[in-house]
Amino acid sequence: MEIPVWFEITSMVVLTIILIADLLLIRLRPHIPSTKESTLWVVFYVGLALLFAVLLGNVGGWQNAGDFITGWALEYSLSIDNLFVFVLIMAQFAVPRRLQQQVLMVGIIIALILRGLFILAGVAIVENFSPIFYIFGAFLIWTAIRQAMPDGDHEGEVQRENFVVRLLRRRIDISETYDGSKIRTTVDGKRMWTPMVIVFITIGVTDLIFAIDSIPAIFEITTNGFLVFAANIFALMGLRQLYFLLGDLLDRLRYLHYGIAVILGFIGVKLILHALHVNELPFINGGEHVEWVPDISNMVSLGVILASMTIATIASLIASSREKRAARVATPAE
Repeated sequence: MEIPVWFEITSMVVLTIILIADLLLIRLRPHIPSTKESTLWVVFYVGLALLFAVLLGNVGGWQNAGDFITGWALEYSLSIDNLFVFVLIMAQFAVPRRLQQQVLMVGIIIALILRGLFILAGVAIVENFSPIFYIFGAFLIWTAIRQAMPDGDHEGEVQRENFVVRLLRRRIDISETYDGSKIRTTVDGKRMWTPMVIVFITIGVTDLIFAIDSIPAIFEITTNGFLVFAANIFALMGLRQLYFLLGDLLDRLRYLHYGIAVILGFIGVKLILHALHVNELPFINGGEHVEWVPDISNMVSLGVILASMTIATIASLIASSREKRAARVATPAE
């Protein structure tokens, strides 16, 4: 079934209103959210995504609804990796904790705009150049290998952003201290930008870097631009609350990158198999489709995504708990 245009437009309008309301709420009441508040917001956004899937299934077909759920789960899982980098960025720029909600929200909106442009370009390429799936697949497999490396931490992501910071500091006047949540301030009678503008740009650009991994992956689930963008919106909408909910738990999720590596590797292989199914390259099977390669369903993909994240999380928590017990045993009682 085709998704009705009225449903697509209505969905985008409603989601835009929710994002604006969320931003205004943070602007009017900057604070450090409690665990209870963060949990309720995460549950709200997850419930909203599931409600959207049900509505989509009724008006646009359950195949589209299933594709959305799988794409959303994929983007949400990969977006969790962003949180580690967000922690480093907040620490690097010494962002006051009560202002971090606003920083994350504005950064997410910037990321959505950039991802929207990225998705539009990606849809056009996929529709007109099917061999791109070979490139996407190889790229995701390479990314998975890099993600699984022992020294494949997130420091490099922040270091790459340092170039952006240095460039901005050379081009514009930036004050040394924050002035609340303002991005413009006055220092000795001179109008200047505050460090907040650098943080906003760094968060947005960093998320775009992650999109280079995640958006090619979701194109294996569906090439419908509306579903791809909707999955990204719902994945990012709850990311701010998840940041505060997980908090210090992020340091304990040491094996999460292995789970993400498995997901990226699996999707990469699936992309290459799909590329063989729609093959048009003359030097592969004489330019004909390769019919014998297995066709992995999106439900299998969803199972791999959920299983990978669950196993990586449980293994991380068990390892962290064992280390704490070993540390208590090794510490002599006073």
